[in-house]
Amino acid sequence: MSDIRKIIDVAQKIWSASQLRTVLFIDEIHRFNKSQQDALLPYIENGTIRLIGSTTENPSFEVIPALRSRCQIFRLEYLATDDVRNILQRAVKDKSRGLGNILFTIEENALDLLIGCANGDARRALNVLEAAVSCQADGGIVDRQCIEGIIQKTAVLYDKNGTEHYDHASAFQKSMRGSDPSAAIYWLAKMIAGGEDPRFIARRLVITAAEDVGLADPQALVIAIAAAESVERLGLPEARIPLAQAVIYVARAPKDNSAIVAIDQAMSDIQRKGLSFPVPDHLKDAHYSDAKKHGYGVDYQYPHDHPGRCVNQEYLPKELLGKKYVPDKT
Repeated sequence: MSDIRKIIDVAQKIWSASQLRTVLFIDEIHRFNKSQQDALLPYIENGTIRLIGSTTENPSFEVIPALRSRCQIFRLEYLATDDVRNILQRAVKDKSRGLGNILFTIEENALDLLIGCANGDARRALNVLEAAVSCQADGGIVDRQCIEGIIQKTAVLYDKNGTEHYDHASAFQKSMRGSDPSAAIYWLAKMIAGGEDPRFIARRLVITAAEDVGLADPQALVIAIAAAESVERLGLPEARIPLAQAVIYVARAPKDNSAIVAIDQAMSDIQRKGLSFPVPDHLKDAHYSDAKKHGYGVDYQYPHDHPGRCVNQEYLPKELLGKKYVPDKT
C-alpha cells in the first residue's frame, strides 16, 4: 500500500498542475482488504486517478460495493479451442517473438492434446509448447508422447478457495436437481480432481437429497447420509465410489421440494411478517401440578383415545386457523 500512496502523491501533483489523470492498474485487486480499497475512493471521485483493476475472483464478493459502483466491470472468458489453436500456430511461425527460428515439427494429435489440456489458458499452452520444443534436437518432432511427458497431469480449472468453489457446487446441485446423473457425475469428478474437500461435497449431496428429492423418495436422504459417513471413514480416493453411487441415486430420484417450501414459508411468516403467536392453552404442557389451574391442557383430546377417526381439534394459533403450509394428501 505504501507504493500506492507514492503513486497517488505523484498523481495528485500531475492533476493539480495539468488536470491530467493518472491511470493506475492494480493486478489481483481482490488482495486489497476493505480499508485499502476504501482509501482509493476519494482519488477516483476527484479525478486524480483512473483505476483499472484485474482479479481472478468474483468482484461481487471481493471488491467493495462503493468501488464497484464507480467502475465498469468486464468479464474475460476462457479462450475457445480455436483461439488457443490460432495462438499456438502463430507462436510456431513467428520468427521475432515466437519459435519460428527453431526447426521442429509438431504432430497434429500432439497439438490437439496440448490444446485440450490448456483448458482455455493460452499462457499454459505456450509454456508447454516451449518446453516441448526445448527438449528436441534441431529438426526434431514434437509428438503426443512428448506433450504427455511434460503435462503429466492436466491442470483442472478449479480453485477450491475462490469463486470456482461456489460455481461448481452450484452446477453440481443443479444437475442433481435437474435429474441429469451424467452432468452431476462430471461436476463431482471435477471437484474431486480439483482437490475439493470431500466433506463439502457430501454436505451438498445431503442438502440436495433433503431439499429437492425430499418426500418423493425419503430413501435418498438415507443414502446421502451413508455416503457422507463413508467419506469420514474412508477418505479419498475410495470415498469417490459411495459418493458417485449416492449422486446417481439422488439425480435419478423423483423430486419434491414441499419440505423446504413449507419450513421457509413458516419461518418467513414468523421472522418477517411478525406472525409469532403464543401456544394455545389446550396444547400447553400439563404435566405439572398447577397447570390445570391456569387452564393448560384442558380440553385437549388425545388422538389415541379416538382410534379410527380424525379428532376435531385445532393445533395452530387461532390467528392462523386455516393456514396451510403443507398441502393435504391427495
